[in-house]
Amino acid sequence: MSLGQTIKQLPFIKSHPLFRSFSSSSSHQDPYSLLKDPIDICTSIWVKSFSSPSNFVFSNLTGFLSKLDLWALAYQRSCAHVTGKFPPRNAIPSHALHSLLSLQTAVVHNRFKWNDKAHQILRSPNDKPSTKLVSKRKLSAMMESNDPCFQDRVVQEMLLVVLEPFFEARFSRKSHAFRPGRNAHTVIRTIRSNFAGYLWFLRGDLSEILDYIDADVVIGCVEKVVRDKKVLNLIKNALRLPVRIREMGNSGEESRKKKKRKSTKKKILNENEPKPDPYWLRTFFDFAPEEAAKIPTYGYCGILSPLLANVCLNELDQMMEKKIVDFFRPNKLDSIWKHSIDDGCHNPSWPEFVPSSGKEKTRKMEYIRYGGHFLIGVRGPREDAVQIRKEIIEFCERKFGIRLDNSKIDIEHITRGIQFLDHIICRRVIYPTLRYTGSGGKIVSEKGVGTLLSVTACLQKCIRQFRRLKFVKGDKDPEPLPCTPMLYSGQAHTNAQMNKFLETMADWYQYADNRKKVVGFCAYVIRSSLAKLYAARYRLKSRAKVYKIASRDLSRPLRENSNNSAPEYSDLLRMGLVDAIEGVQFAHMSSIPTCDYTPFPRNWIPDHEQVLHEYIRLQDPKFFCDLHRSIKRQGLSLPQDEISEIVWDYKTLGIRRYQSSGENELNNGLQKV
Repeated sequence: MSLGQTIKQLPFIKSHPLFRSFSSSSSHQDPYSLLKDPIDICTSIWVKSFSSPSNFVFSNLTGFLSKLDLWALAYQRSCAHVTGKFPPRNAIPSHALHSLLSLQTAVVHNRFKWNDKAHQILRSPNDKPSTKLVSKRKLSAMMESNDPCFQDRVVQEMLLVVLEPFFEARFSRKSHAFRPGRNAHTVIRTIRSNFAGYLWFLRGDLSEILDYIDADVVIGCVEKVVRDKKVLNLIKNALRLPVRIREMGNSGEESRKKKKRKSTKKKILNENEPKPDPYWLRTFFDFAPEEAAKIPTYGYCGILSPLLANVCLNELDQMMEKKIVDFFRPNKLDSIWKHSIDDGCHNPSWPEFVPSSGKEKTRKMEYIRYGGHFLIGVRGPREDAVQIRKEIIEFCERKFGIRLDNSKIDIEHITRGIQFLDHIICRRVIYPTLRYTGSGGKIVSEKGVGTLLSVTACLQKCIRQFRRLKFVKGDKDPEPLPCTPMLYSGQAHTNAQMNKFLETMADWYQYADNRKKVVGFCAYVIRSSLAKLYAARYRLKSRAKVYKIASRDLSRPLRENSNNSAPEYSDLLRMGLVDAIEGVQFAHMSSIPTCDYTPFPRNWIPDHEQVLHEYIRLQDPKFFCDLHRSIKRQGLSLPQDEISEIVWDYKTLGIRRYQSSGENELNNGLQKV
């Protein structure tokens, strides 16, 4: 019997409202055909959210919660998290689909309970089906465990799929954490593009909000966009239910036995159980900066917690956006920002450089946030920065109910260097030679002066992380240590793991001015650590002998003994009995990539938002009416035709025509004045 026929015979499905309406329309059709492509539904949600006004409130989302396609997508994403594999839609078993429909009915009819381990409607694909009764001991262990229910993860995924588009359309462009299309790199590039010319910086730490926030505050922020009672009840119950934390034994003997048992017992992974992260990825995660290390967890919200944290902190973003506009005071004597707040795009190809006129009196402010940390740049006296800090502290106490002291919001001058996301923001005065085309087509060279914003990687922070991971010892003159976790791995596997780590580190420091220096230091530490490891493994006395045999990048094979009867590595490689040994990357400074200075647009938005805005514009019939009217008035003209006409006039009439026309326009303007 096929899967569709099996589902059709289930008595529960006949009573389901979706299938009842379906059977009334076409009784002979297979119910499994209800599972259509969920991409169309997700696209419609994103289009609806971005096309609605910013103050529009969505009061009915039950229709989306009743979509079986979205529940199947949430189930697939949950299975990918649990098993490490994303199952195709046709691989969903019939009993799982039956349980998924029951879970959907429980959520829609307000019968779902979080962390209900005694009555699980949908079970994890890793759970073995058993008809035997569970013993009291296993039941108590299951109830006291801290492992979340699989059905809770499915409901969280479902809420995330439905709610994320509605809040993404209303989030500020100043926030970059826990959002699609935005990451720490967009923060660094935005700082390069928008934070040049500021003197005082406020570096705030609101990570207390990521640990705990009152449920009424969260619900109040969510209700500004979504007022569906079912969704609000789900979030409210997940926030207010107490999280059960299992108490560990206090006796020293029990803890020693548990530690001993954990150290000796080896775990064999099941077929569907996901493999642990490789060593290089775990090592890179340990280098996560302070601003990106903490992820919010509210009650039983799980993966929905980062979205709720952004919903609450969006109130601060909106307040700062209004304050940026109110704070702006232009000055005509300033080199930039003379008239408008958008005058900062003085040189889009070199936004880090700000020319100096010596009479900078413009008051301006910029703001950016990543998770629970924010950075504010102030162009003005220090008293303005102190006043802004006071207003932020009052706002957080009034809105979020948390009391911040001055130590949570530091005020630092640009000359001291500001550390944010493991990068140091500073400036230096430079005297560049500015070249531009003057009247008559002459190239004019002029000596200028200004400040250049510099964003460099913090090398001391990198050394401290290596020392914490026991790759080096010492601080001022660090000495590499052998990489003991890779002691029992082969040379090919060890080099491949470390190459992936170095590639990831080079990508992380992609927009740092000292990218070559910091990546070269990381490569030196890794290469020296592996050389010491190989010296101990192959019984060589020093790193020099390892480099002599395996070369500088450790790409040549090392042998444990000098037995001449052993086959050569080249023969084994040709027969496919060993893996090819990759050389450790970045062994020479010339192979390390330089900093990426690609200009970042000032009002940048991710690609998916650009596509959404373009799609919504093309769906509007007024756009085509205006386009049709403009074509009727002006006709069709290609840019190539206009360029050809300008070039032909320049060749035949010369530049004098344009000079004379420019002089005539200037004279006419003077006569009018």
